Amino acid sequence: MAEIPEEEYILKTTSACAGCSASLILRYVTKAAGPDTVLVVPACCTSVIQGIYPDTAMNIPVYNVAFASAAAVASGMSEAFRAEGKDTNVICFAGDGGTVDIGIQALSGALERGTDFLYICYDNEAYSNTGMQRSGATPLGARTTTTPAGKTEFRKDLDAIIAAHNPVYMATACSAYPDDLYKKIKKALSVPGPKFMHVLAPCPPGWRYPSDKTIDMGKLAVKSGMWVLYERENGKLSITGASKAAMVKRIPVLDYIKVQGRFKTATEEDIEALQKSVDLGIEKLKKEAEGIC
Repeated sequence: MAEIPEEEYILKTTSACAGCSASLILRYVTKAAGPDTVLVVPACCTSVIQGIYPDTAMNIPVYNVAFASAAAVASGMSEAFRAEGKDTNVICFAGDGGTVDIGIQALSGALERGTDFLYICYDNEAYSNTGMQRSGATPLGARTTTTPAGKTEFRKDLDAIIAAHNPVYMATACSAYPDDLYKKIKKALSVPGPKFMHVLAPCPPGWRYPSDKTIDMGKLAVKSGMWVLYERENGKLSITGASKAAMVKRIPVLDYIKVQGRFKTATEEDIEALQKSVDLGIEKLKKEAEGIC
């Protein structure tokens, strides 16, 4: 943590919920990016936590844009900056709804065009800004306002979709591990071309856990294998950070979901299916990292 700068670009006046990990993620993203940065933010929690006009908690330029358009806006913005000889960081900071669902077509297009930008999906696994409706990122068994008995489908494999576009750099991270997050942001911004980061963002009101347990929740996600930390550089996968230890000895998925109210209606079959999915996913990643597949 010693290398993380003291400068703050997200001020203490946000209107975020207590225990909000999205604002924590954004704090370290901006520390890594520095002042020569523009954020492109579609409709999401970050649109709200900036504060009430004319005040703002953001200490760098921010463009708030339509739900589906973030990557398209960033693509044009990046081209304009590069045409003027500027290396300004263009960063999309979007939730899972604006990435996995509504914004995926613009993201796919920007990646295919080779846009020089960094797209960050902070994933709280629901449409949290509008009342906790299910998204394509909501896990099996989780209650939302539109799945009151628990979601009956597995979450969409966003990372596989992004990997199919062959970005120069992509990685996962989690708000509970800020040093890992910071280093990956720095690495992503050090190379030209399309970059993507998928960051788990536990949400106290949406996941129904006490607001002082946000860091614990992120660590449980990683230790159980429900969230794996890795990097993919020019197609080569490497497991990183705390996930290296989790690969050796993981805690049961039940230890992660039992402390979240959103899984209260999850059945034994749901839990078994989640555990099986995690086990298969871990084995697949391990083999890829070892060059077996």
